Amino acid sequence: MVFQNMGDVMANKTLTRMDLSEAVFAEVGLSRNESAQLVEAVLEHMSDALVAGEQVKISSFGTFSVRDKTARVGRNPKTGEEVPIDPRRVLTFRPSHLMKDRVADGNKS
Repeated sequence: MVFQNMGDVMANKTLTRMDLSEAVFAEVGLSRNESAQLVEAVLEHMSDALVAGEQVKISSFGTFSVRDKTARVGRNPKTGEEVPIDPRRVLTFRPSHLMKDRVADGNKS
């Protein structure tokens, strides 16, 4: 298991770049600096692909993709006034079935 210190991560409720680097350091045996560089390179590669409009699919984890949303008319819930919403790109994540099952099983304990 890559995350031997998962209890520490769960206490913080946030998995950070540093946590990923430490996990690579512990599992793979690269230096801390090399581990941090590897994590940064992977994240940068993923980000570049998403900016280019590509999907990022990680087997047994999920798929990141960018969706173009069209302009539409929204409504201010407080006043009821119609407000135009500009077109935009949004990042979406769809977890794999294995990830969904793993998260659901984690809720049982």
